[in-house]
Amino acid sequence: MSFTKPLPTFDPRTIPVIGVDTHLSGVPARDLTPLALRHRFRHPPVWTPEHSVEKKFSSREPALAAVLIPLVMRDDLTLLLTERAGNMSTHSGQVAFPGGKTDDTDHDAVDTALREAHEEIGLAREHVEVLGTLPTYVTGTAFIITPVVALVRPGFALQPNPSEVADIFEVPLHYLMNPANHQRHEFAFEGDVRQWLSMPYSGPGDSADSKERYIWGATAGMLRNLYRFLSA
Repeated sequence: MSFTKPLPTFDPRTIPVIGVDTHLSGVPARDLTPLALRHRFRHPPVWTPEHSVEKKFSSREPALAAVLIPLVMRDDLTLLLTERAGNMSTHSGQVAFPGGKTDDTDHDAVDTALREAHEEIGLAREHVEVLGTLPTYVTGTAFIITPVVALVRPGFALQPNPSEVADIFEVPLHYLMNPANHQRHEFAFEGDVRQWLSMPYSGPGDSADSKERYIWGATAGMLRNLYRFLSA
């Protein structure tokens, strides 16, 4: 059964956690360095993505899209994420990767991801080293997304587009690549059940960015696939 109309508005934070994957090992720190990631993408393992297609809950036509998974080369790698503006037509206010729908003028998914990252947050291409792509992820709103994984050289100056982005922040990659921080949820709607992951993150209590960032849905699903790729 597929949904033919949008899910009702709800706060995903209120949906109970049905499990946490503490039985799975995190990706070792030695495998979360620029050198190790370059090697992994040049010599990919045999692996299977855990999340590929969400249950459809929209009747819109499928559309190609791409997102950038930007890993900033700090002392320890961090993931650059955005909070979508509250006026967006889809997924407003949610944590997301920079990215969006493919334009006819884009050469490929990498071009889409880099263009959208520049338009949304002002990330210049010269700071980005593309490592490769992960398998496509199909959202419940029928976007067929190619995740583009890249290293980002520090020294960039970001300029968020206020019509699309409310905030930009970074999360340690080692936190996201540890399944002990991956929570499982279920939501019943019109006789069907939707399942997803969440990865809530709060910065250090004494930092300027200590509020909780609720990473869930498609963003968490693609991060889980990155975990599977790096831990295979």
